[in-house]
Amino acid sequence: MDTWKRSDPAIGWCLERRRSQKTLKRRVLMNKDEGLDERRLIHEKIVVPDELPRVSRPRLLKLLQENLTSYHATIINGRAGSGKTVLATDFVRHARRAVSWYKVDAADSDFRIFYEYLLASVRLHRPFIDERHLLHLAEAMTTDDTAMLAEALVYQLSEQLSETQAEPLLIVIEDLHLVYDAEWVVPFFRRLLPLLPADLHLLITCRSMPPAPLWRLRSKQMLRVLEEAEMAFTFDEAVSLFNTYGLGEDHARVALRHTNGRAATIASFADTPGCAGRALADSLLEIKEINRMRYGSLGQQTPDFQT
Repeated sequence: MDTWKRSDPAIGWCLERRRSQKTLKRRVLMNKDEGLDERRLIHEKIVVPDELPRVSRPRLLKLLQENLTSYHATIINGRAGSGKTVLATDFVRHARRAVSWYKVDAADSDFRIFYEYLLASVRLHRPFIDERHLLHLAEAMTTDDTAMLAEALVYQLSEQLSETQAEPLLIVIEDLHLVYDAEWVVPFFRRLLPLLPADLHLLITCRSMPPAPLWRLRSKQMLRVLEEAEMAFTFDEAVSLFNTYGLGEDHARVALRHTNGRAATIASFADTPGCAGRALADSLLEIKEINRMRYGSLGQQTPDFQT
């Protein structure tokens, strides 16, 4: 099994995901026996999505890999359809470390709910965390105390690190923008990010930049922001994508011109033969071919449509 994991990252990722799901079920059963409140947990929110890209993008994967050791956290910022989740999911397969995933919903603006999901996700790979104690602290504290709860979490992560052989951890928080209006967001993350242990990296996806006190951590080399413009498909990436559909460079070039490399639209362009974009590309290429045949013998002269 280990040989498979080394030879094919996709197989290894699938096996690891199944193992994590089994661990989650065991943890839930154990917590129920201990009397912990699990009624709010939707388990799909802390499981890595199945969504994978049609083609990987080494340029972006390399950048994210370098961030693991150069920064405490990475933010992937872009509008809907810019490819944030697909990129994060693909990176999970290549990161070569344990992954805790948490998909945020608007209801998680209640800090106690957010904290419960975050702990449940992290504890899959850091089982020594005293989840009961931290949740009880969250119940007793107010919004003004959330920075202390960030410290409490980091303390437990750091205290046990030297006593365990746990592999490095990547925590992915998807769609954090849904809770930006919550008062606890700034104090919690402003305290959490600088204190993260060296073996832990936080990856956040969002549709807009977090409040200013957070993204200003970039000046302290704690945070790297991957903007939407950086995620746009390059020509070579577009060609690789279109090749998987049996299409060539000409279609990729037209697609880039009309989609600006936006992940969702260029994928739709390539995937749907009847869509307006593909029809336009086919028409342009057909006109180009007709002109080549008609005027090729005249030394590739451009026809004068004014005569």
